[in-house]
Amino acid sequence: MATEKKDISRKLLNPFKGDRAIWFIFLVLAIISLVSVYSSVGYTAVISDTTPLKALMRHMLFVGASFILVILMSNFDYRKFSGLSWFGFLISVTLLVIVLVIGHKDNAAGSGMSRWIYIPLIGRFQPSEFAKVIIIIYLARLLAQEKATLHEWTTLRKILIPVFAIIGLIIFDNLSTAFIIFCVCYAMLRLTTVSKKQLWLTILVLVTTGLLAILITDKLDLKFMERANTWTSRIDKWLNFDEEQLSQESMARMAVASGRFVGVGVGSTIQARLMTQANNDMIYAIIVEETGMLGGALVFLLYLFLYIRCIRIAWRCKGDFGRMTVVGLGTLIFIQASIHMCVSVGALPVTGQTLPFISSGGSAYLCMGLALGVIQSVAYDVNKSESKNTIPETNGNKATSDEKTI
Repeated sequence: MATEKKDISRKLLNPFKGDRAIWFIFLVLAIISLVSVYSSVGYTAVISDTTPLKALMRHMLFVGASFILVILMSNFDYRKFSGLSWFGFLISVTLLVIVLVIGHKDNAAGSGMSRWIYIPLIGRFQPSEFAKVIIIIYLARLLAQEKATLHEWTTLRKILIPVFAIIGLIIFDNLSTAFIIFCVCYAMLRLTTVSKKQLWLTILVLVTTGLLAILITDKLDLKFMERANTWTSRIDKWLNFDEEQLSQESMARMAVASGRFVGVGVGSTIQARLMTQANNDMIYAIIVEETGMLGGALVFLLYLFLYIRCIRIAWRCKGDFGRMTVVGLGTLIFIQASIHMCVSVGALPVTGQTLPFISSGGSAYLCMGLALGVIQSVAYDVNKSESKNTIPETNGNKATSDEKTI
């Protein structure tokens, strides 16, 4: 009894479960986020009829809520996420269908960004942000359950149907998010015994179908494919970049160029005063402008180190579900961060992807907090299992694989 009370007290006194390095990285990114958002949110606040201070306070609420979410998730047995992922998948599909039917578009600055719905207390919510986290957890569940028959076509089809259902519902309004989901899920599948020939054949058919759909859009006035013109326009602008045209892309490149090695100083940004998405889609450019190549490299190394820690956790995890979940969610965070940074410096066309744990945005920040919380839950279980293994067992062999609890 005394031991149980001691364990409960220890949990209450130390709520930060999981990998300490990841907690440290999360804290540093959150601090960078608060400073960068306050520095770059000025113009966005003006056109939104608010003040930079109020915008910062709102962002602080989401940062704080994300910390609480990570703490809650890290104290939760990650094996239970397997069963909950099916329910989360159904919610994701429902929300994505609703947003296609009655969703709103953010055209405040003519951006035509992905659709959203309004949820009380949360505000604008983008279901695609939630869906890309849930589908990774759900795919990890399927890969763990069907481990013995992954080489069969019927099993591969069973696994790919939910993945491409989510991608199909997202791609019409958010091609970049659909692409990220595809890349992460493909990486997860390549780590299994799935037939590479069958996988590539399926991908080839789907990609060909998608390209044909985009080409047909140029001839037919299809409402559900109206974003195709935006995709082609962004690629064309990127390939034929006009330095004299004042745009988000040109201002981001000027911000990066003016940053040089040490930057112009925190709070001294010039380009953010004119950019409508400086605190969201182009915040990395503002970070480089204010802190230079040195600050930009530091941010990249933080994401790289976070990804390395995720791979290390996955390597140490004994169960397939936990391993695949950490690999998928870690890859999601790193790929999205890399795409955002490449867009900000002009290496990729504009995508509208936020910088995880730094860019402002309620639903995006919370959903990334959910992903990190699940990763920390697996890390906590791994640490606990390894500490138990240092003590000689007297109760016989115990199952260590999480497949038996799925």
